[in-house]
Amino acid sequence: MLAMLAAADSKWDLMFLWLVVALVVDGIDGPLARKYHVKTYAPQYDGVLLDLIIDYITYVFIPAFALFKSGLMDGWTGWAAIIVITFTSAIYYVDTRMKTKDNSFAGYPGVWNMPVLVIFALEPGHWVIFALVSVLAAAMFLPLKFIHPVRTVRWRKVSLPVALVWTVFAGWAAWTNFDFPGIAHAGLALTSLYLLFAGIIQQIIPERRAGETARV
Repeated sequence: MLAMLAAADSKWDLMFLWLVVALVVDGIDGPLARKYHVKTYAPQYDGVLLDLIIDYITYVFIPAFALFKSGLMDGWTGWAAIIVITFTSAIYYVDTRMKTKDNSFAGYPGVWNMPVLVIFALEPGHWVIFALVSVLAAAMFLPLKFIHPVRTVRWRKVSLPVALVWTVFAGWAAWTNFDFPGIAHAGLALTSLYLLFAGIIQQIIPERRAGETARV
């Protein structure tokens, strides 16, 4: 709600600060729930459903609103983007096949807060934004894997620090109203690329099992 109130006043820096806070909370609430056995002590509450409701608001609805109202996308492309983002994400969020066996995501997981923040920070061209939105929306329904930095075990020793670094850069960008050094822009872009493509690279490079020797 705090992020939405900031967005309604076009205070994009404050909005993204609250969304970064929400991202941090989302990263730790699952491990805390499992550590303290919430399913055992509060079985009447569906934490998965609650998580999806909050995720849709913070990851989809508010970022889509911000992208539309910011003026970065005008005319029919703005309307197309906001419809595509909200509709495809709603369909994806109710898909029971969204998780893979290794706790990654099957298809782009609809975390639009991340690419929209990068868009605000880097301000690519109008058509670049539209192309990015279109590609990510299509990727939600393609057989592509996207890692969960906390729950995907493979490469987690790299993925988790990268996600933390991304969060620092994202917070820095929002705190300075996106007026931050070029090296931070590069860091935000590079960490975003890793989080976006790590799962796809894992699909290309099969995991070596214990005891398996490399072939010449």
